[in-house]
Amino acid sequence: MRPGGLLLALALACSGAVNGAQEQESLLVISGDWKITVTAGTLRHPDGDIRVSDAVALKVAPPPVLRLSGTEKLPLWKPDAPGWAKGLRLKGVRTFETSAPDHLVPGSLVVRSTGSGHTVYRRGTDYEVDERWGTVGRLESGGIFEDTEVRLDYSVWMDRMDSIVVLARAGGQPFLRPGEPGVVTVRPPDPGPGEVVLANIWVRAGQTRLTDESVYRIIEPAYPEKKHWPPPAQRLLPRTWEKLNTGGSLKILAWGDSVTAGGEVPEEHLRWQNRFLGLLKQQFPRADIRVETLAWGGRNTESFLKEPPGSPYNFEEKVLGARPDLIISEFVNDANLTPDQVEERYGYLLRRFREIGAEWVILTPHFVWHPWMGLASPRVEEDPRPYVAELRRFAEKNGVALADASLRWGHLVKEGIPYETLLANSLNHPDERGHLMFALSLMELFQ
Repeated sequence: MRPGGLLLALALACSGAVNGAQEQESLLVISGDWKITVTAGTLRHPDGDIRVSDAVALKVAPPPVLRLSGTEKLPLWKPDAPGWAKGLRLKGVRTFETSAPDHLVPGSLVVRSTGSGHTVYRRGTDYEVDERWGTVGRLESGGIFEDTEVRLDYSVWMDRMDSIVVLARAGGQPFLRPGEPGVVTVRPPDPGPGEVVLANIWVRAGQTRLTDESVYRIIEPAYPEKKHWPPPAQRLLPRTWEKLNTGGSLKILAWGDSVTAGGEVPEEHLRWQNRFLGLLKQQFPRADIRVETLAWGGRNTESFLKEPPGSPYNFEEKVLGARPDLIISEFVNDANLTPDQVEERYGYLLRRFREIGAEWVILTPHFVWHPWMGLASPRVEEDPRPYVAELRRFAEKNGVALADASLRWGHLVKEGIPYETLLANSLNHPDERGHLMFALSLMELFQ
């Protein structure tokens, strides 16, 4: 094994004696820059122990590189804008409304004229580029004008998620199944009949070798659903619970930011509030349940509180004035609040909701791009944000219902899924899988 290589045991200790000897556990070992060895032994796996008779070395392909070309008219360069908004987002790295960081191959962009002669324009004179975010724009003093069409040639790295798989009934010899290359929201390949996935290998843009953070072994294939008796809603949302069980009419207000507005999920039926509505109707078919949405992209709770009367986002008129029976709030944009600010702001909201007789569920937020959570790595299980810890404390102290979606995002690492592959815009908007986790977290209150 090369120095610094990774040892990943699929159990913590040796198995019991077999024929008077200790049976060795099988390990996953990074044995080369792009090689993983599964050693002989017994693989401890949630779906059952699997015997590996001989060590198997599996070769993993590096990130694929895609060479792209296109013609565009360049906007003016905006040096003070966020990286994804400084200029034209190159097509190969675009996400829904941003771009995927670190996917443009540095130094690969060539900007040239489309006319005769094919003039090669100069960076810093004619145009500028943010190589991390894959954006390019013309400079006012250069030779590219507003109506100039230029040719862009560049290379991008793609992501991929491969799986280490065994046929459980065929000797347990592992093999590697490669996933489909893509940008940001890559998914592992689907296992075939009788196959067990031992680990997923996250091959990321720009990677030069496998590292500890590449290997996501399967510890718990699914989130352990929590069922309570009596259901938390019976105690924390008594009026809502009664309406649901007696076939009454229930009006729910989904109140939030761009995630609640849909983010990168254009199909309304896949957004969290509508997934929750469908699940709730299945469990309480006699109740007349309606969901209304009030969401404002890029804003937080303070934004609503500061809006003047007559605004479509005024708190008094549009939140309290909607007279909902149940308010469900989702505000990842509140995540920078300090514990004291949470206590003050959310304490005020709780008083106002109780004044109109509305009950409240707080959704803890999903994980976002790891630098925005103050993390050096996206491999994380425990939510590090003080805001989330304070939401839990506030809800417990004040008897407020909490749907803790953050726990499900933290559990993804045990399921072998890098959470950032669920961020459709690479930063802070979950895809439809993330919206489903919100809905399932809400349902825990009623199960």
